[in-house]
Amino acid sequence: MNARVGLIIPSSNRMVEQEMVRAFPDGVFPHVTRLRMTGPNRMGHDQLIPRIEEASRTLADAKCDVVAFHCTANSMEEGQDGEARIIDAVKGSGARHATTTATAIRRALDALGARKIVLVTPYSQAVTDHEADFLNETGYDVIYAKGYELPGSDAYCATPPEVWRDRAIAAAHPDADVYFLSCANISVFSIIDDLEARLSRPVITSNQTVIWDALAQLGWRDRRRCPGRLFATAAIADAAPAAQRARQHRPKT
Repeated sequence: MNARVGLIIPSSNRMVEQEMVRAFPDGVFPHVTRLRMTGPNRMGHDQLIPRIEEASRTLADAKCDVVAFHCTANSMEEGQDGEARIIDAVKGSGARHATTTATAIRRALDALGARKIVLVTPYSQAVTDHEADFLNETGYDVIYAKGYELPGSDAYCATPPEVWRDRAIAAAHPDADVYFLSCANISVFSIIDDLEARLSRPVITSNQTVIWDALAQLGWRDRRRCPGRLFATAAIADAAPAAQRARQHRPKT
């Protein structure tokens, strides 16, 4: 049996094909399409949603079983309602299963039973804090959040994996349940297993969680190429629409 996973990514991303695609197991074929949506091309969801719908239709044409809108910051930018709108746009465009980076991260955290998060990103501190706020509002506890203020995609891609390993180790916290290295455009797959051994905690990344979530939705059991403790866990999130899941987690006022 074969399966196909569609990935909608920012046009500037160079790590999805370089590092993420090769981690899919035999028989699962990833298909990538790009949108100009970050840096100088950044736009609000009102402008972005129609472009996501069109990209999703092209991946549905390719018979993708799962379609993921894969950009960490954009999937969290407009909060839980924005995340739900993206999921609805992908599903409404013909995808059998839909996810976003934000959705995959939350499902992974739930599967790991993780609530206290150490967050490390290449972003500005303001973007990092916004990401932490999103996670806090959806029921988690970000106990440390550090953005390394890298100037853009070139710097993200040029940073060696060992630098992210050292930064995660520098952020070690005795109360952490999980360490989250956020961004789909950084190279970290090669250091996940080493970091988990050093920190004695699971380590998740943006690219890793999207693979895991896609395989979980497919019911795919072969995970031999996939790094991290996450792949030893089973998905526990149900198939409820993203809007419903988001509202279930929203704090009461």
